[in-house]
Amino acid sequence: MSITGQCHCGKVHFQIEGDLPDQLTRCTCSFCSKRGVLLAYFHPDQFHSTVADGSDSIYRWNTEMVAHHFCSTCGCATFSDSPAFELDGSWDKVTRRIGVNARLFDDFDAATAPVTVIDGKNLW
Repeated sequence: MSITGQCHCGKVHFQIEGDLPDQLTRCTCSFCSKRGVLLAYFHPDQFHSTVADGSDSIYRWNTEMVAHHFCSTCGCATFSDSPAFELDGSWDKVTRRIGVNARLFDDFDAATAPVTVIDGKNLW
């Protein structure tokens, strides 16, 4: 299966080779809670994006290990490229993952999807 999506203005498109995860993730860290995204995680090889006119901007904070991408035209949070942290904060120093904003998926109602809450406010 292939999942497609785009930001509000359409300058950032993406395609994911794979199925929707069983659960979306809502993180309570200071950054994620302000953005309000619901994340669907995928292996980097599954994710492909197309950006028009250099509209892909990146925000990094704290350790700068996570690249939070957003459209510089419409401001939509599109995806994050991060280490594949475990719930205890550990990481094998190699594996990465892409957290895609599921609210941008085409023909998908994020309000009906099961959501797991990660206590990022206290974990990171």
